[in-house]
Amino acid sequence: MTRAAEPVLPGFHPDPSICRAGDDFYLVTSTFEWFPGLPVYHSRDLVNWRPIGHALDRPEQLPLDGVPASGGLYAPTLRHHDGTYYLVCTLVDGTDWSGHFVLTAADPAGPWSDAHRLGGAGIDPSLFFDDDGRAWCTGTRPTGRYEGHTEIWLREFDPSALVLTGDEHVIWDGAVKGAIWSEGSHLYKIDGRYHLLTAEGGTAMDHAVMAARADAVTGPYEGNPRNPVLTHRDLGAGHPIVGTGHADLVETPDGEWWMVLLAMRPHHEDRCALGRETFLAPVTWEDGWPVTGGRIEAGGPVPSLPPSPRPAVPVCDQFDGPELGPAWNMLRPPRERWWSLSERPGWLRLRVRPESLADVANPSFAGRRQQHHDFAAFTELDFAPADEEWAGLALVQNNDFHVLLVSTGSGLRLVKREQGIETVLTAGPAVSGPVRLGFEAHGRWYQASYSVEPGTWTPFGDPVDGDILTSQVAGGFTGTYLGLYATANGRASKNHADFAWFEYLPLPSGQEVGGVGDHALHHQGGGA
Repeated sequence: MTRAAEPVLPGFHPDPSICRAGDDFYLVTSTFEWFPGLPVYHSRDLVNWRPIGHALDRPEQLPLDGVPASGGLYAPTLRHHDGTYYLVCTLVDGTDWSGHFVLTAADPAGPWSDAHRLGGAGIDPSLFFDDDGRAWCTGTRPTGRYEGHTEIWLREFDPSALVLTGDEHVIWDGAVKGAIWSEGSHLYKIDGRYHLLTAEGGTAMDHAVMAARADAVTGPYEGNPRNPVLTHRDLGAGHPIVGTGHADLVETPDGEWWMVLLAMRPHHEDRCALGRETFLAPVTWEDGWPVTGGRIEAGGPVPSLPPSPRPAVPVCDQFDGPELGPAWNMLRPPRERWWSLSERPGWLRLRVRPESLADVANPSFAGRRQQHHDFAAFTELDFAPADEEWAGLALVQNNDFHVLLVSTGSGLRLVKREQGIETVLTAGPAVSGPVRLGFEAHGRWYQASYSVEPGTWTPFGDPVDGDILTSQVAGGFTGTYLGLYATANGRASKNHADFAWFEYLPLPSGQEVGGVGDHALHHQGGGA
């Protein structure tokens, strides 16, 4: 059985970490400033993954408030030992505290504990449970010897007290002379030897997976003479998959080895609006070293596990449940309930609040990951705005780079925020009563549209260049989110905006931008 070289978790799912408990596999990825944080996925076949919760789903678990764009939750590691699940991670640029922490749970679906501060320097902590009953933690930190030089440290971990203990050991500082950003370390014991897997080269075009091994957990570690064991750095920016790295290993019950890792799919040049995604690669062993084939390629193998496809996800959210589904995220944890699915049953109501997407705050924005280069997204909005009140659709990279299609007190507006400067690209008439809003994307171009009469869609302005939604232009480490938004732009308000449904559907690739709204005729919101 073969598969295309596609991510197993498309869209913004970087820094994957995986563990197995019996026949079940669990995976977690980084989320930075987004909340709920650290999504946990379940699979039986390593190809089909189902969200089962978030490790951080309560604001009081960890002080994520006020973290800047691409601050927050970096590179978690998920492990299972003696019936307990452990998740270690780093809070970066926190306002109350920053550093490593550990969460525990009896069930990976939750609930997870509050964060226990762990100590240790740097980023990217990982846990390893040895077969002699001892446990260890690794992490990475800069040395200051030259720009980008880092080292991997090791300390013992006490699972009962959830603290680091004992002496520190520096076990690695790169596979080659002059190496930069040796990070994302994971330890394993395989056939009596300790194996260290790291990322190297920076999490962009030069990313790579490196391997080393030792006879003792504290080292010395020798590098694999064939390093890197997987990279696309030599394939150039024109390759459909770039930036492969930050891997974690898992063994199936049948003894197969597989690797989850991050990579990117540019829509042109090196621009990746989808962010870093989670891929799967096979691993074999030769002379005691991991072998991957060196590439993520089309037609690759899949695990010899019984297929376990997940149920199809509806393309249209009707907002008919008691809570938002697991695909929806917010920026930073909410300290007040500004959304409701019950005040107007069958609608998502957002309170119009002073906070905006331009603020380092928790605005009234519910978003989901962009997961395809070519997609259409639509909603129906019922909103009576006053003055500076806005509500509608938003495409978000961060607080200084986003695109809005909003109904305002002055009429419809297509707004671009780039490098912190806000520009109205297109102004239209005011609309009364419900209005339908949409974006259709093909590669780098995003076309806005609106409809006031069922079945009749009107393009709104010229296509927007989506390069501003990529980290290659906007900076940072996240992918594009799109979703529903309301703000009073710094003013107090008692108003609200109601959304009847939200539709997201992938489109065939290779089309030109145009014909916007044709796909909306098939939405499940009713009444098109």
